Amino acid sequence: MRRKCFCLLEVCAIMSLLLPSGSLADLTCEALLMLSGNVSLQSLASTWNQTLSNATGQWSGSGLYCDTSIDGIGTCWPRSGAGQTVSRPCPEMFYGVRYNTTNNVYRNCLVNGTWALKGNYSMCKAILHEEKKGKMHYQIAVIINFLGHCISMVALLVAFFLFLCLRSHRSIRCLRNIIHWNLITAFILRNATWFIVQMTMSPEVHESNVVWCRLVTASYNYFHSTNFFWMFGEGCYLHTAIVLTYSTDKLRKWMFICIGWCIPFPIIVAWAIGKLYYDNEKCWFGKRAGVYTDYIYQGPMILVLVINFIFLFNIVRILMTKLRASTTSETMQYRKAVKATLVLLPLLGITYMLFFVNPGEDEISQIVFIYFNSFLESFQGFFVSVFYCFLNSEVRSAARKRFHRWQEQHSIRARMTQAMSIPTSPSRVSFHSIKQSTSL
Repeated sequence: MRRKCFCLLEVCAIMSLLLPSGSLADLTCEALLMLSGNVSLQSLASTWNQTLSNATGQWSGSGLYCDTSIDGIGTCWPRSGAGQTVSRPCPEMFYGVRYNTTNNVYRNCLVNGTWALKGNYSMCKAILHEEKKGKMHYQIAVIINFLGHCISMVALLVAFFLFLCLRSHRSIRCLRNIIHWNLITAFILRNATWFIVQMTMSPEVHESNVVWCRLVTASYNYFHSTNFFWMFGEGCYLHTAIVLTYSTDKLRKWMFICIGWCIPFPIIVAWAIGKLYYDNEKCWFGKRAGVYTDYIYQGPMILVLVINFIFLFNIVRILMTKLRASTTSETMQYRKAVKATLVLLPLLGITYMLFFVNPGEDEISQIVFIYFNSFLESFQGFFVSVFYCFLNSEVRSAARKRFHRWQEQHSIRARMTQAMSIPTSPSRVSFHSIKQSTSL
C-alpha cells in the first residue's frame, strides 16, 4: 500500500510539471485514483484531457479550501471548504486485510485550508475480525440448538410415556388430552428427524442429491408441518370450548386426526413434486433464486399461524369480558383460564412468526435474533411437555392416584409377606417350645 502511494506521488509530481499551475489541485478523487493505476503514459495522456474536463470537486465556492489529496493509507479526500468534516468510505484493503466499506472514515479540513494530519479510522472494521465473531456466535447458536433439542426430546419422551401409562384413566381419554398427546407425538417425530438431518446431511451428500437424503428432507418437512396443524387443532378446540361452549359435544377425535396427520401429507407430496421438477438439487434444502416451490408448504403454515393468532385474540377477549362480569367466587377460575391462555401463545406457534422478521444489518440485533430464534425453536418441545403434560392438572391427578394405588398394593404385599413369615420366626418357635417344656 505504501509503495502504491509513493508511486502515486511520483506520477502526480510528473503530471504537475506537465500541467498548468493549480490544475493538479483541481482534480477529483476519480482522476487521482486513475493516476494510481497501472496505466502507461501513452494511454494516460490520451485520457488526461477528458478526465480533467469532466472533473468537478466537492467545493466550488470562494474562500479557503483544502486541495484534493490522498493520505498515507490510500483514502482520497476531495477538495473541500475550510472548517468542514469530510467523510469517505473505509478502504477496501490495507496491508492485505480487507475492511468493511459500508462504514466511513472522517477527516477535518482545518480553517487555514489544510487537512488535519490524521483521519478518524475508528469506524473501519476488518472483515476477518467480523467473520470470526460471526462464526463464534454461529457455533454458540448451534450448541444452544443441539442442547435444546436434546432437552426437548427427553421431556417429550417422558410426557409421551406418562400419557401412555395413564391412558386407562377416564380424564386422560378425553378429547383435549388426546390432542395434547398427538401434539407431543408430532414434536417427538420432528425432533427425531431433525437429529437424522444433522447426522446425515454433509456437504458431499448435499451435492450428490441422492434419493434417501431427499426423502429425509421430505419427512422432516412433513413432521414440521404436522406440528403446525396439531397446534391448529389445539387452537380450534380451545376456541370451541371457550367461545362456542355448546359445540364441544360435536367434536370428534377423527376430525383432529385428519387435521393433524392427514392434511399435511398431500401438501408435502405437492411440494416434493414441485421440487422434483423445478428445484431438484442439494437434497431439496434451500431454494433456487426465482423458484417458489417452498411456499407450497410454508404458505399453509403461515395461514395456520394467522388463524391461531385470531383464535387467541378472540379467546382472551371473551375471557376478559367474563372476568369483568363474574362474581367474586368465579374470579379466580377465570383468572387462571386467562393465564393459561396467555401461556398458549408460544405453544400455538406464534413464536414462529419471528422467523419472518428481518433483523436488519445491525450487528447487535442480528446476534440477539440468532440466539432468540435458536432458543425458541429448540426448546419448543420442552415447553409443550411442561404445560400440556407436567403442569396438566388431570395428568397430575391421574399420576397421583396411580402412585397411591401402587403404594397401597405395595403395603398390602408387605403385610401379607410379614404375616406369612410370623409362624416360622425364631422367636415364635422358641416361645412355643418353652411353653411345652413347662407343661411337662
